[in-house]
Amino acid sequence: MADTKRTFHHPFKPYDIQSQLMTAVYDCISEGKVGIFESPTGTGKSLSLICSTLSWLRDEQRISLDRQVNVEESHEEPAWILEQAKKQRTENILQWRLELESRLAKIREKEAHQRIQYEKGEPLKKRAKVNPCNSSSELADEDQFVLDDYESETEVKAPTASRAGSDGFSIASLDLLRKLGEPIEPTREDPGLELTDELKIFFCSRTHSQLTQFVNELRRVNFPETPRLKDDKECMAGNVQQEGPIRHLPLGSRRNLCINPSVVNAGSTKAINERCLDLQQSSTPQEKKCPFLPNKHNEVLVNEFRDHTLARIRDIEDLGVLGKAIGICPYYASRASIKPSEIVTLPYPLLLQKSSREALGILLKGHVIVIDEAHNLMDAISNIHSITVTQSQLHRCRTQLRAYLLKFRNKLKGKNRVYVAQTLRLIDSVSDCLDRLVSQSSDIEALVTVGDMMSGKGIDQINLHKLVRYLADSKLARKVEGYNEHVTGQASSTQKALSDTTPLLTHIQGFMQALLNPVAEGRFFFEREESSSPSFRYLLLDPTFHFKEIVEEARAVILAGGTMSPMDDYARHLFAYVAKERLKTWSCGHIIPKQNLFVRPVSRTQDGVDLDFSFTKRNSIPLVNGLGESLVQLAVAVPDGLVVFFPSYAYLDQVSVQWQQTTSGSENLWTRLRNCKSVFKESKGASGTEDTLRQYSQAIDEGKGAILLSVIGGKMSEGINFSDKLGRAVVVVGLPFPNLHSVQWKAKLDYIEQSTMDRGGSSAEGKAAGREFYENACMRAVNQSIGRAIRHQKDFASILLLDRRYSTPRIADKLPGWIKQSFEDRKAPATFPEIIRGLRDFFQTKV
Repeated sequence: MADTKRTFHHPFKPYDIQSQLMTAVYDCISEGKVGIFESPTGTGKSLSLICSTLSWLRDEQRISLDRQVNVEESHEEPAWILEQAKKQRTENILQWRLELESRLAKIREKEAHQRIQYEKGEPLKKRAKVNPCNSSSELADEDQFVLDDYESETEVKAPTASRAGSDGFSIASLDLLRKLGEPIEPTREDPGLELTDELKIFFCSRTHSQLTQFVNELRRVNFPETPRLKDDKECMAGNVQQEGPIRHLPLGSRRNLCINPSVVNAGSTKAINERCLDLQQSSTPQEKKCPFLPNKHNEVLVNEFRDHTLARIRDIEDLGVLGKAIGICPYYASRASIKPSEIVTLPYPLLLQKSSREALGILLKGHVIVIDEAHNLMDAISNIHSITVTQSQLHRCRTQLRAYLLKFRNKLKGKNRVYVAQTLRLIDSVSDCLDRLVSQSSDIEALVTVGDMMSGKGIDQINLHKLVRYLADSKLARKVEGYNEHVTGQASSTQKALSDTTPLLTHIQGFMQALLNPVAEGRFFFEREESSSPSFRYLLLDPTFHFKEIVEEARAVILAGGTMSPMDDYARHLFAYVAKERLKTWSCGHIIPKQNLFVRPVSRTQDGVDLDFSFTKRNSIPLVNGLGESLVQLAVAVPDGLVVFFPSYAYLDQVSVQWQQTTSGSENLWTRLRNCKSVFKESKGASGTEDTLRQYSQAIDEGKGAILLSVIGGKMSEGINFSDKLGRAVVVVGLPFPNLHSVQWKAKLDYIEQSTMDRGGSSAEGKAAGREFYENACMRAVNQSIGRAIRHQKDFASILLLDRRYSTPRIADKLPGWIKQSFEDRKAPATFPEIIRGLRDFFQTKV
């Protein structure tokens, strides 16, 4: 039974569905469950997540503190002794928190008086001078490209003396830290202040912009400060703060946090990462190393950065300003703030990749994980752990490695010569396999086995596990890349700072690592496209394993999104190992009144043409022309903005060409559309999106109205708000089913069928599971697109689903609940003229 008296500290009076959502999330965490929550955009989802999770956190902190203080005592002792012992326990428990809060309070007070100067980034310490020159410009001695001795694959290089055994990292983690170029010296805490890993909320979303929006919401709430004992006299006397800001830490990438001009100006994210790691290499002269990197000499700056970070709620940009002011790298220094923080915001890759969590020192045991915008979580996990290597990359890497081996063959000692030769042999084998497929096969794509790629001469003598380990330990990729740049003259050029690529061998190492992955969870494919080099692609088919560790370590996991329907996929393909009683699903309606939404499936045009955009029928000329005629009539009936989503860019282009050729009287369909409203079309390329949106919005503001032709799954279908006049109608054309005949989708469905049977299902049940997954992938994309329409309580819009299949129960049941509630009688779909009349009546009551 929900606790109706529970306080969530919501800054406003919450709507009923917000209260229901907060209660459901709170209960889910309390019960240690895995929850899947759907709350449409515009319903205050982010604020509800903040209030429910942090209310639980505060309550749990108080309960835990009471439990530690009020332990059972022997009744044989006098009361005054028991009371003194209890007081001592309380003081011991609260000591470090009080010290930390005291420092944070002083910082908050200081910043309240110096906010303007502080935000301008005035330095608190004298900043170290940064030499903007490229440190690689002095690479003149070729011996620096020779590999260090690597005598035995059974030996593990001893950690640097300053690190060995002093920081609690395992040998594997130390290897990972070195590979990522982490600072050698650990950041030590203040003497006498042992920071414990505070119970916390990890809040994860796809992009930094979404995390920034979350931080802005976080600033709007006030919570009781910890600790709050039920009978804490110090607290009652006012010696402990009753309210204060949450200790929040935003984590981000180097691109977001780097403050070294010679690094951040490198351009792309890959170039910035490589430049940062270059400055930390032992071969880099000391005077060229990054002066902002944390080390044993600037621990006080790291601690100062930590305290300022936690003193008030900051976003990722604030950390950059803070790092510049103090003179310490925010990217590395922020890690000292993880343990004492109460809520950590971070993007997908930093949470979902185990290597990233280990490098950051993130421990999930017993904490709460909240993943927002989780509708694409399974795809995100798959993409993070998939990799593509092209024919041109293999050829270039082979050329570079051969040149390196030819130059330094006589200087390579011990196992180095063996492993470099094996690396070249393996690249030759993979490259030759790809070359054969390109020359001998006309297939656009094909399934490839590890055996196909590792069939070259002598490959059977290679221990791939040891070779991959060697490549990580030896830093061969950097040596090869550095020598190649030295030979070609790039090392002394400023062009390297603008380089957009990771060392080729580093990228191919990732592909080699994929060769070691279990056969069951992924597949390799050959791909050939006209616009790019032929390639091999490793595709992760099963995201379960890579997310399982997070679920098993965390106290509770919350997946939230505006369009999580259909929810069955998460239980079947992400949480199949989770007991049913631990899974919780929850969905709510929208905050808008029912009369503010007009939803209709459209099965036929006015002329009686069936709207069936299945792959075999969608190219019909009568159907394409009927679609154009329907949009002309909708453009007349709908005021302001009309957004139309097509199943693909190719089909949008095809339809647009056809409309410009078809005449009706003296004007073609394209001209007639433009006569109704200004027409804008989404382009497939990354550029131009903002300009298109700006022009679309401007046309609406000028009063003529506009039509935006977009693509499901494209840039306009996610993250763009078509609120109010920008989206008075959202039209979906067809169903964006993936290509069932593609090799990759066949492999996905075969895997689902087989895994279903492995769990005890029949062959028929396996095929049904595959079909369900296929349909759900389509409908999740549709639901994300139509979710663009309603963005706040007073908004109103119409949603029109143009395909006869939307009238079938199997497809309609996969729509979000708030959409299904607005469906009229699905047994007798309205005719097109009835829909047009209904639209006019709907908008007459609103405009």
